[in-house]
Amino acid sequence: MVQGSVVVLRNRDGSVLAETGGRQVYQGRQTSYSDFNRVRRSMRQPGSAMKPIVYLAAFRHGDFTLETLVPDEPISVPMGSMTAPKWISNYDGRFKGLIPVREALAESRNAVAIWIVKQIGIDAVLRMSRDLGVQTPLQRYPTTALGASEMSLLELATAYRTIASGVLTQPYVIRRIVRDSGDVVPHTIPASQPVSRADGALALIQEGLRGVVRIPTGTAHALDSSAFPIAVMGKTGTTNEFRDALFVGSTYGDEGITVAVRIGFDDNRSLGAKETGARVALPVFQELMLRVYQEGLVGTAPAFPNQMEQHITRYLQGEIPPALPLDQVLVGFATGVP
Repeated sequence: MVQGSVVVLRNRDGSVLAETGGRQVYQGRQTSYSDFNRVRRSMRQPGSAMKPIVYLAAFRHGDFTLETLVPDEPISVPMGSMTAPKWISNYDGRFKGLIPVREALAESRNAVAIWIVKQIGIDAVLRMSRDLGVQTPLQRYPTTALGASEMSLLELATAYRTIASGVLTQPYVIRRIVRDSGDVVPHTIPASQPVSRADGALALIQEGLRGVVRIPTGTAHALDSSAFPIAVMGKTGTTNEFRDALFVGSTYGDEGITVAVRIGFDDNRSLGAKETGARVALPVFQELMLRVYQEGLVGTAPAFPNQMEQHITRYLQGEIPPALPLDQVLVGFATGVP
């Protein structure tokens, strides 16, 4: 039976509001359930849910904005001296040429993510993952940009929660311990620290992830409908041969929450052709978010900054022109030509 896991984090402090590491019964059928917690202990590839970390590293690098034109074209990665390079393809089998960064993120273009890593270096991506709370060491492979390195779902959720709130802290379950006498047992809650906003990189990735939902070609555009009146940002993830389907998304800021969903078989078999994160995991996220906010479990859903929403609207209306391709910008810097 197909398995999965879901975790819900409070954005402001990383507290775990809900967590399920598997399921025991489905439609009256018993599964070979165990106490194995797939949120914390299952190390799986995040697939394209890794890409926001790549783009944030690029924004922090300083050469990229959401309007920077980047090449969606055939690109290869080395596979060792005795093996031919691996050519990277996109899910739709097409290449679109020069496109803005926000479009590449929204449409989850694999070739662009690999190209960006070649510009900024894989070490920048690994540092960014640690800065967002991922503690598992990731591999120094270019394909780590596409989610080839394994991590837990809780670590992935923590990274998105950090992006949504701008506050880095490790998740926790126990708020305090109280004896029968009423005495509080000394207990340490993980310390929080703000993520730098000085360079504007955090705001850029937040707007980019909001665009994944609002841009019509975005992989999470199904969440931009009257049937789902909650403003969210997030990203789909699908691993090789459709083994895992993921969606991680957040409502905005300190008062929001982050929800991570992974669906897959324990034996690593395929979910089936075209069983993507958008098709399999996103509906779970959507149903959970609706119930949480309809029942008032975490208050009302916070709105995204008006300026951010207006900026996306202007892009959709064609009012924001794309910037120069990065290679032309770099040539300009080298020659002194503006």
